[in-house]
Amino acid sequence: MQYINYYQSPLGKILLAADNIGLSGLWFEGQKYYASGLDSEYKMGDLPIFDVAKRWLDIYFEGREPEYMPSLHLSLFGTMFQVDVWRSLMKIPYGTTTTYGKIAQSINSQRNSFKTSARAVGNAVGRNPISIIIPCHRVIGSNGKLTGYAGGIDRKKKLLELEKAI
Repeated sequence: MQYINYYQSPLGKILLAADNIGLSGLWFEGQKYYASGLDSEYKMGDLPIFDVAKRWLDIYFEGREPEYMPSLHLSLFGTMFQVDVWRSLMKIPYGTTTTYGKIAQSINSQRNSFKTSARAVGNAVGRNPISIIIPCHRVIGSNGKLTGYAGGIDRKKKLLELEKAI
């Protein structure tokens, strides 16, 4: 069973999803892939993980780096490759950016027999079901430009400004 709850952020309403393993979704209302993969059988709930995630978001939106990570359930919505990309995203330090190409290189070095492209990484990044906490907004184009963000480029820019990354 999946449960949902909401959080009102300075950048708009956020839908949170979780199960008994951990947080499985965090989407800005109306973003691309909004609630993608969310089970049709879900209900509103006040799980403890929602309180933990909301405290994390409060700290983050105050312009500070949260010192903990809520429990996550990544494999609920993703393939093995997507989960590998999402785990790579979690290694991007607060207040910094990286490129799709650098993530592809990192994954390639982990998987000696498998070669992936920046485009494949971009597709997986775009499907990140736990925005902000899994910081897909920290990935930029190789030319330094802000590119694709399911929550919208304006939000991506504001998140990076909040972290003083740009």
